[in-house]
Amino acid sequence: MSLEQYIRDIQGFPQEGILFKDITPLLASPNGREECLNLLLSTLKDKKIDKVVGVESRGFFFAILLADRLNAGFIPVRKPKKLPYDTISASYDLEYGKDTLEIHTDAIKKGDKVLIHDDVLATGGTAKAVCELVERLGGEIVQLNFLMELSFLNGREKLGKEEIFAAMTF
Repeated sequence: MSLEQYIRDIQGFPQEGILFKDITPLLASPNGREECLNLLLSTLKDKKIDKVVGVESRGFFFAILLADRLNAGFIPVRKPKKLPYDTISASYDLEYGKDTLEIHTDAIKKGDKVLIHDDVLATGGTAKAVCELVERLGGEIVQLNFLMELSFLNGREKLGKEEIFAAMTF
C-alpha cells in the first residue's frame, strides 16, 4: 500500500499558483495513519528522543503520536500569541508569504535530544526557524521528520547538516 493514495491535491489553495497537498484523507484512515506512523518511527529505532516538537498546526497530528510511542514529551510550536507562557520567536519566509513561530522558553532544557516533526518540507523556511528555536533553548536536534517533502522546492538545502526523513516525496 502506498501512502500517496491518502494525499489529495487541491489546486489554488491557499492562493492561486499553489498545489496544496491535503492530508485529511490520511488522517481519516486508521490503516493509513498507522502505516505512516510506523514508517516515521522506523528511522528512530536506535535514537534517544527526549522531546518531540510539533509545528502548528498539521504537524501536531503525528508529532503527538510520535511522542507517545517514543515515550517523549510533546512540545507545540505555534503562531504568535497562541502560547500562554513566556516565549521566544523566529520569523521565516513561506513559499507564499512571511510568518513567525513561537515556543515556550521552558519547553526544552539544555542537552534535550529533540525530534522536530511537521507535515511538509517545502522551501525549508519553517523547519529552519524551528531548528533555530530549539537550538536557542539548548536542545540538540536528532532528526527532522516530515509526512511529505516537496523536493522541487529544495528545502533540504536550507537545513544544512540536519538529518531529514520524509515519509513521501513529491
